[in-house]
Amino acid sequence: MIPPKRADALPPEGADGDLGTAHRSPVIPPKRADALPPEGADSNPGAARATLHHEALWLRSPAAIRERCANLLAAADAGRTTHFAVDRTKLDACAQLVAEVTRRRYPSLAIPYHSRWRHFEAGGVDRARELDRALAGRGTIDAAAARIALTIVSVLLDAGAGARWSFAEQETGGRYTRAEGLGVASFRAFAAGAFSGATGDPVRADAHTLASVDAAALARVFQASDANPLVGLDGRATLLRRLAGVDERPSTPFHALLRTGGDVPAPALLGVLLDRFGVIWPHGLTLGGVALGDTWPHPLAGGAGLTAGHVPFHKLSQWLAYSLFEPFEQAGLRVVDRDALTGLPEYRNGGLLLDTGVLRLREPAEASRRHPVGSEFVVEWRALTVALLDELAPRVRARLGRSDLPLACILEGGTWAAGRETAARLRGGEPPFIIESDGTVF
Repeated sequence: MIPPKRADALPPEGADGDLGTAHRSPVIPPKRADALPPEGADSNPGAARATLHHEALWLRSPAAIRERCANLLAAADAGRTTHFAVDRTKLDACAQLVAEVTRRRYPSLAIPYHSRWRHFEAGGVDRARELDRALAGRGTIDAAAARIALTIVSVLLDAGAGARWSFAEQETGGRYTRAEGLGVASFRAFAAGAFSGATGDPVRADAHTLASVDAAALARVFQASDANPLVGLDGRATLLRRLAGVDERPSTPFHALLRTGGDVPAPALLGVLLDRFGVIWPHGLTLGGVALGDTWPHPLAGGAGLTAGHVPFHKLSQWLAYSLFEPFEQAGLRVVDRDALTGLPEYRNGGLLLDTGVLRLREPAEASRRHPVGSEFVVEWRALTVALLDELAPRVRARLGRSDLPLACILEGGTWAAGRETAARLRGGEPPFIIESDGTVF
């Protein structure tokens, strides 16, 4: 257990927000839309606020993500986008590459979800089974709560690790780097009770313990040192302290869904994450009092009313939602409407589309420039990635003979793995662009 730290010794909330991307730069959030009074506000301020709030909530929906990203794709098709062009003649070759990578990785086509739980399998070790043994004898809700807490804490600790860091797993003798290393390290910390506040019950996370986490404590968890540097320790600690403000335990907001006893829609999981966990993100748009997090302006986003011109992505929240499918299914519930969630607009998926020629820079010199995460360039790239993944998915399904394959499995099989391979071949594994971000987006 991480020992409690005096509250007056903690940095102010939101301080030290670097989550460890290799290229740190302050992120300037877009201008707050709620700073602009809606038309007619003077005559009926209450109704105006209600309208603003309702429209802002729509930007949290997967439907809003798809609609605004499709608007950007239509603009690209019409030659109106500034930074990227689309070449659909390359989609079939891209789909073929993804299908080949998928068959190589999963010859039986028993493809799991794209999820944090895949990192817990690093080195071919079934760490989830270890957790199952630790949870033996517990009730369904209690066991699910532990798996949910592990998922949330581990994902929040998963920002860029840096090229020089690695984690030596004492239990197996394995050494892991990057996302796999962070996953294994956070799993071991959770299993050892690093985030628990209950003596004799290590596999849980409690708010008062999370509130005491600092960079020094995480350095011990991740074996970080001058000789084994892990970037962004302060930012990771800040996120866990913010997580402490969500509820007494990170799993608590999901108890109502766990008790449904029936089908759980995937958008409902995302809804809980965006509604209850949105306050932890240090940056992002706020509209009508609603924290919208990973939502950014673009002049070709389209739309009407107060949300016009904004593109939501909610990438990290959606990955968290995908990662919660397994804890809910293990609790005996069926996650439905899985494909309502979108593809994830991040380096590997977006890089795959660039590396296979589906996306092309209109100005090649932009590849060597630094781009703020909220810039028109990055928003355009991410929006086209989401929209094109929807066009790529049916092509991949056809080549695999699996019309029923969920998008979450195509990502895992899949587009993320193929993107990692093309990056390794073309750039030594590096992303295609230098993005200035604090780690809460990518």
